[in-house]
Amino acid sequence: MASGKPKKKNPRLASGRKRARQDVKLNAANTSLRSKYRTAVKNVEKALLGGDKAKATELFAKMQAVVDTVADKGIFHKNKAARDKSRLSAKVKALAAA
Repeated sequence: MASGKPKKKNPRLASGRKRARQDVKLNAANTSLRSKYRTAVKNVEKALLGGDKAKATELFAKMQAVVDTVADKGIFHKNKAARDKSRLSAKVKALAAA
């Protein structure tokens, strides 16, 4: 086999075919949300590295909303979301104090 992934077989039952169609949509939605989460976190980190207090606090507030929605949907574990928020919150507060 030249490609890394094995070829998936088509399901025979109608319910299996429907499930496969739904999985494609769900996978696309989850991938989009995962990307949105990571982008929000990266934006806050970039603002922190730049030393921009106002921008960092603004982006942190937006990031919290994104992180919470993604965690509620189960894309990322709620503990990972809480850990990321906590770490970035500490960094934003440290920047504001400095």
